[in-house]
Amino acid sequence: MFARIWVAAGVGVVALSLAACSSGSVGSGSTSASASASASKVAVDPDIVAKSQTIVDAALGKGDGFTPPTGGPTAQKAGATIAYVGADLTNGGINAVATGVKEAAAALGWNVTVLDGKGSAQGRTEALSQAIALNPAGIVLGGFDAKEQASTIKKATDAKIPLVSWHGGPKAGPMAEYGVAANVTTDAIEVSKLAAAFVVADSKGTAGVILYTDRQYDIAVAKSDAMKAYIEQCGGCSVLAYENSPIAEADSRMPSLVAGELQQFGSKLTYLMGINGNYFGGAQSALRAAKIPGDGPPKTVAAGDGDAAEFQRIRNHDYQAATVAEPVLLQGWQLVDELNRAFAGQAASGFVAKPGLIVAANVPSGGTFDPPSGYRDVYKKNWGK
Repeated sequence: MFARIWVAAGVGVVALSLAACSSGSVGSGSTSASASASASKVAVDPDIVAKSQTIVDAALGKGDGFTPPTGGPTAQKAGATIAYVGADLTNGGINAVATGVKEAAAALGWNVTVLDGKGSAQGRTEALSQAIALNPAGIVLGGFDAKEQASTIKKATDAKIPLVSWHGGPKAGPMAEYGVAANVTTDAIEVSKLAAAFVVADSKGTAGVILYTDRQYDIAVAKSDAMKAYIEQCGGCSVLAYENSPIAEADSRMPSLVAGELQQFGSKLTYLMGINGNYFGGAQSALRAAKIPGDGPPKTVAAGDGDAAEFQRIRNHDYQAATVAEPVLLQGWQLVDELNRAFAGQAASGFVAKPGLIVAANVPSGGTFDPPSGYRDVYKKNWGK
């Protein structure tokens, strides 16, 4: 759905509106040399293919981890207006979360004002300032780093406006240092592990991988490092290159980057892995120009978000094999529940939804991953609705 924004270190999930940074290989020397230099630091696991297949089978099964806890406060502040500040409303993931927020708010009798950060730090500051000026009952930060906007967020907390966030930091739960009552996100390392397990299992332990990350953001590096370490446990797999390229410039940079890599690595290159699916919209033209079939090799696999464009590529075997998707509508409902808890003076729920592995066999017919866990009814019952 999109790419997110975090400056803080740790784990979480990556968000869009990432600012530009210089493209190129990670580390000194060539990417292939850089990758092989660190490979010896990870112990090879002789059972990694079987373990990976078990992880994939579980993710593609009936699945759990999508049902929120029961209990919590009943509906607070009927008729209240809350503000949703999206990092970039041109992004499908941010918009899908906004849809979930609006659905849940309607169930509580709240109104939602949506403001657009327009994909830049300045735009996010302006949108958040506009939200504060509205004096809403609460604010939802949609897809950007609370640390980046700490000084503006302080104006909201000084005004006694409760805040919750989606991907506002690397970990789920309260972010007391920024005045955020609850941050809603999946576990980024679990997302990375799931994507890497798919590659190891799908290749039967023979993958030749190029990884794409955005080193301006610690969370992006945490995710790509986790994928790299997992792949390197596979004795028959190799990380051919580890590329640093900004997500925000994926459409313009990826065609030439991928074209050069196809020429450099030839048949050794069987998988392209990115911290976000935005990379692979940009890679399509280079793969087509090289007369690569839509189902590869190389196959493309994203460790995060799962948006409508990714689902369409997967559905049509159009240069994407898999993605790891977040249940964004569910997360929108959770954000509203967390805000309702903050209104009631109660602690965050502690709920962390699981990510879902999406392949051609289970790709949603629509544009969002919305697991049928009955979460809407659970929340309505919790709220007395």
